[in-house]
Amino acid sequence: MSQATPRSNEPLIHHWMPFTPNRQFLEAPRMLARAEGVHYWNSAGEKLLDGISGLYTTPAGHGRREIREAVAKQMEELDFAPPFQFGVPGSFRLAHELTRILPAPLSRVFFAGSGSEAVETALKIAINYHRARGQGQRQRLIGRARGYHGVNFAGWSVGGMVKNREAFGLGLPGVAHLRHTHIPENRHVIGQGPHGGLDLADDLQRLIDLHGADTIAACIVEPIAGSTGILVPPVDYLQRLRSICDKYGILLIFDEVICGFGRTGHPFAAQAFGVTPDIMTMAKAITNGNIPMAAVAVREEIQQAIFDVAGPDAIEFFHGYTYSAHPVACAAALATLKLYRDEDLFARAAAMAPGFLARIADLAHLPCVIDTRGYGLLGAADLAPGASPGARGFAVMRRCFDQGLVLRVTGDTVIFSPMFITSEDQLDAMFTILRRVLETI
Repeated sequence: MSQATPRSNEPLIHHWMPFTPNRQFLEAPRMLARAEGVHYWNSAGEKLLDGISGLYTTPAGHGRREIREAVAKQMEELDFAPPFQFGVPGSFRLAHELTRILPAPLSRVFFAGSGSEAVETALKIAINYHRARGQGQRQRLIGRARGYHGVNFAGWSVGGMVKNREAFGLGLPGVAHLRHTHIPENRHVIGQGPHGGLDLADDLQRLIDLHGADTIAACIVEPIAGSTGILVPPVDYLQRLRSICDKYGILLIFDEVICGFGRTGHPFAAQAFGVTPDIMTMAKAITNGNIPMAAVAVREEIQQAIFDVAGPDAIEFFHGYTYSAHPVACAAALATLKLYRDEDLFARAAAMAPGFLARIADLAHLPCVIDTRGYGLLGAADLAPGASPGARGFAVMRRCFDQGLVLRVTGDTVIFSPMFITSEDQLDAMFTILRRVLETI
């Protein structure tokens, strides 16, 4: 018999929550009612530490007055304007500001409303680019096992997280996947593992040999695979992907929705690893999580190729969203970028990283921890499975919440992604709670 939806919390049953066991939640709701700095408060007024920066979204801390005031001012001046055929000043300023921190030569920016929308946009740009250059047969997309590229149809098709795929049919045709990079030889390595990088990247060459390079439009990867559990690329992995893409005219797309905006100690992971993609997606921390927004950055020649085949007064790219470059989101993003710059938050993240990663590595001494890994201010610990897959991880998340810590789990993997303003004492408090829970789980 299926588990019935609880009826005792009647006012709560109308909201169908995302990526949540809804029936369990209704039995014991975990409500976050207020936030400031590195803390949440639950509905009972109890204070909790935020160990995951919202959802990788809020590295500058909750409740930033500078963003709030910028949003309020924009709402008073212009609350909405149609993004098709009309522009708003903030979107052009924001695109220019982004080019100051993007890796060269990414210099053209298209705005969207979420990471999922950014991925859809990037994949459509890639296919359109090849068509504009007379290579319309290049329609195949290459993703990676355990990759996460949002939940829209193209995104989960190139993604490789099984539960995100299995209930929704076959996905897009013409998609193939590289192997993931989580291999036993690199277990308990903090930073880039020394093993397997070239062989794993050569999966792309093997797919080229199988399908033909002239059928492949793009290869999309997260530089650090985030949602699946912080999989750091092995040494030389991203460099080899770049080399193969260059050899065969395949566009390389980096999904930096999670690891962009300072999470690696650099503006983007592309700069941290010294590999520049042709197209890059970003979202989450672009507004410090205050207003939904995303962007796609491309090389100028990609935009120009698409423009060149359109008539002088024709729409060049038949794509966009009602909320592309929303004026309020642009105001939030501009205020956020100013905060990052004025408070030197990317450098602060880089300075925090060694101590944070040492704390992640120290979890390896706990009996229930079977792997640890991390890079920058992204860290994860795999737990030995419990009675069923994911049961131990879920129990850890619930107990940490009860003891004053908000963190993320995926399956039996615990994920940390602290804010760039987190103090050493606050990091100590977070890991003290986690260790106490892991020692009793």
